[in-house]
Amino acid sequence: MRRRWWMGMVVVLVAAGAGGAVWMQKRGPQAAGSAQAASQPGDAASAVPLEFRANEVVLPTRASLPQTIEFSGPLVAPNTAVLRAKTSGTLLALSVGEGARVKAGQQVGRIDMAELGSRIAERNAMLESARATLAQAERTHASNQRLAAQNFISSSALDNSRAQVDTARAALAAAQATLDTTRVGQRDATLVAPIAGIVAKRHVLPGEKVSAEQQVLTLVDLARLELAGSVGTHEVARLVPGMPVQVKVEGLDAPITGELARIAPAAEAGTRSIGVTVVLANANERLRAGQYAIGQVQLPDERQRLLLPLAAVGSTSGQSHVWVIEQGKLARRAITLGRRDDAGGRIEVIDGLAANAQVLAARFDNLREGAPALVLAGKVAAVASAAASREGAAALR
Repeated sequence: MRRRWWMGMVVVLVAAGAGGAVWMQKRGPQAAGSAQAASQPGDAASAVPLEFRANEVVLPTRASLPQTIEFSGPLVAPNTAVLRAKTSGTLLALSVGEGARVKAGQQVGRIDMAELGSRIAERNAMLESARATLAQAERTHASNQRLAAQNFISSSALDNSRAQVDTARAALAAAQATLDTTRVGQRDATLVAPIAGIVAKRHVLPGEKVSAEQQVLTLVDLARLELAGSVGTHEVARLVPGMPVQVKVEGLDAPITGELARIAPAAEAGTRSIGVTVVLANANERLRAGQYAIGQVQLPDERQRLLLPLAAVGSTSGQSHVWVIEQGKLARRAITLGRRDDAGGRIEVIDGLAANAQVLAARFDNLREGAPALVLAGKVAAVASAAASREGAAALR
C-alpha cells in the first residue's frame, strides 16, 4: 500500500510539472512584451509619425535673384531762385502770394522811390555843376594859351590851367558815373521774377521796410525734381549714371521711373555712405518739393541660385539650419547662406542642402532628430516665397 501511494504521488507531480511547463511556454511572449512595454513607456508614442501638410513642406527651387539697392530722401527742386531787393526802401506792392505762378521777367512788386528820386536829382545837380566847372576851366585855359603866346604869362601858369581842365573833366566823369549808379538802383526798385515757376514762400509784406539784398520771394520750378539719397560704399561700385530707378513717392500708389544722374565722388564725412541723385521728370507737376521718396535700383542676376523661403531657415548659436524629411524621418541640416531677398521672402543656400530635399517651410517647436515624419497627400510646393510659412506655429500632431 505504501508503495502504491508513493507511485501515485510521483504521477501527480509529473503531471503538474508538465502542465506548468506548457502554461509558461504560452505565457512567456506576452509577459516579455509586457515587461518591455513597462520598461520603455515612451517608445509606443514615438512610433506615431509626425504629419505635415503639403503646404508646410517646400522643395528648393533654382532661380535668379536680382539684387535691389535702396535709398531714400526728400524730393528737391534744383531750379529754385530767391528774389532779393536790390535797394533799400519801403515795399509799396507785392502782387503775388504763395502758390501763385509767375513768368520769367514778370513784375511782381515795387519799392518806394521817393528817397531814391531825391538822390537822382542830387546826382543830376552834381553832374551839371561838374559840367559847368569843366567849361569854365576850358575857357580859362584857352585864354591863357593866347596870353602865353604873347609872353604875357609864364609857362607854369599855362600848365596850371591845363591841370585845372583835366581835374574838371575827371570830376565830370565821376559825377556821370555816380548818376548812372543811382539810376541802376532806380531800375532795381522794380521787383522782377528771375525764373518761371511757383511762389514757394513770401518773406515780406507790403508796407515793410526792406534793405538791399533782403529776401522777398522764393520761386520754385517743379518741371524737374531730384531725389537726393545715399548708398553704402560697398554698393556704390554697382551703380553707374544713367541707370533707371523706380521711385516710390509718398501719396502716390504707383512708382515712377527716374534716372540716376549723379554719384558723389567721395563719401560723406563721418559716414560710410556716398550721395546719389536721381532726376524725375514732373511736367504735370504731380510731385512737390519736400515729399519723401524711396528709390530702388534693380541689379540683374545672371546666375541660377538654390532658393528657400526665409521662414524655413533657423539659427542656433550662429549656425543656420533647416529641417528636412529624409526616408520618413526628420533631420536637421546645417547650411551656408548667400544672397538675401527680403522683399520676396527668399534666401540663397550655397551649401549643405540637396536640390530635391523636402524642407519644412516654417520653424516648428519640439522637433527631434530622427523622429518619424510623413507628408500628407498633396503636391509639395516648389517655390521659395515667405508667404507660405507660419513662423513659430506648433503644428505637431
